Amino acid sequence: MLNIQREWLFALVIAAICIALSFLDLAKIPKAPAGLHARGRIIGVDNSNVRTNLIVRTESQFLSVELLDGPHKGQKLSITNMLTGKMEFDEFYETGGVILVEYDVAKGKPGNGMARGHYRLRMQMVLIGLFILLLVAIAGVTGLKAALSFVFAAMVLWKLFFPLLLRGYPPLATGLAVVALLTGVITFSVGGLNRRGTVTFIGSMMGVLLTCGLAVWFAHAFNLHGAVRPFAETLLYSGYYDLRLTDIFIASVFIASSGAVMDLAMDIAATMDELKRKNPQLSLLEHIRSGLRVGRAVIGTMTTTLLLAYSCSHITMFMLFIAKGLPPANILNAPFVAAEVLNILVGSFGLITVAPFTALVAGLLYRLPRKKNSKTGNNSLNETAL
Repeated sequence: MLNIQREWLFALVIAAICIALSFLDLAKIPKAPAGLHARGRIIGVDNSNVRTNLIVRTESQFLSVELLDGPHKGQKLSITNMLTGKMEFDEFYETGGVILVEYDVAKGKPGNGMARGHYRLRMQMVLIGLFILLLVAIAGVTGLKAALSFVFAAMVLWKLFFPLLLRGYPPLATGLAVVALLTGVITFSVGGLNRRGTVTFIGSMMGVLLTCGLAVWFAHAFNLHGAVRPFAETLLYSGYYDLRLTDIFIASVFIASSGAVMDLAMDIAATMDELKRKNPQLSLLEHIRSGLRVGRAVIGTMTTTLLLAYSCSHITMFMLFIAKGLPPANILNAPFVAAEVLNILVGSFGLITVAPFTALVAGLLYRLPRKKNSKTGNNSLNETAL
């Protein structure tokens, strides 16, 4: 009962931190001027000024929009949608579509409207709600804590990590601190404030530290710089000339793999915890061997997970290279491809080594003296005792 109360208190503390982070502004960057926002339905489209060259559209598209909510609901305004010819940024609208409208107010009437893309916020909230419901339905209280950990991770990255980098904090040290914070909250929230959570945390951090060291080494060995990431150069042109883009790239490598590292560490820690509870007399070596056997079974699929996740996020890039008939040597030697190779393989090193790390830590930690049960006077393996 005490353990349950302690875990719920921990969850409430994390929820309170998430709420506090939502009000935090570490970046101290003046907000860009913005008007009111509302959903708008397109009731008319004028494409007479649009120039089409094969599949590329440029020039201006004129829209007539009716506002669907906000203080000016039901009112109409005209919007000019500028098409730059870059399909990754442009959106071409048709009558009946619902868009996010940003507009100013002049003499009590909406004006100077701008289209901010097809309206997606409502469906995003629906998707988040379904995700949380599925977690809770399948995993119960653990799923609820996992959802809370998910929100906490997003808030820490958005409200702490990114602003601190913009303010010039060292990316590697800041990244390791953020990963340690996230790993601690997630492992103890999901795994519990017990030996299982402690084993998961220590094993995960050992894997992350190894990944960080390898990322530093191979990033310099590959002669890679942080500008290989999208929008990195644009960020420099925005006035942040002193950003250490290479260190930010290295930090992104071990942060990106930390989730999979935690996953594998939790699998091994949970298995070894269950083994020890079912058989308290299990020897140290046999306990560690059992953890390693579980790790071997999971490592293969987890490393493939990184390969699929990273390579398919750049699927069109690889398709372009193949369509151009480029030889494999040219493709693999390109800096942005080499960056993904580093990302996949260095992250996989962390995954592979976290298995023996976690198994060794669990074997040693579960050898600590058992907590004596004050009611029965007998020794029992209390999995909440650290």
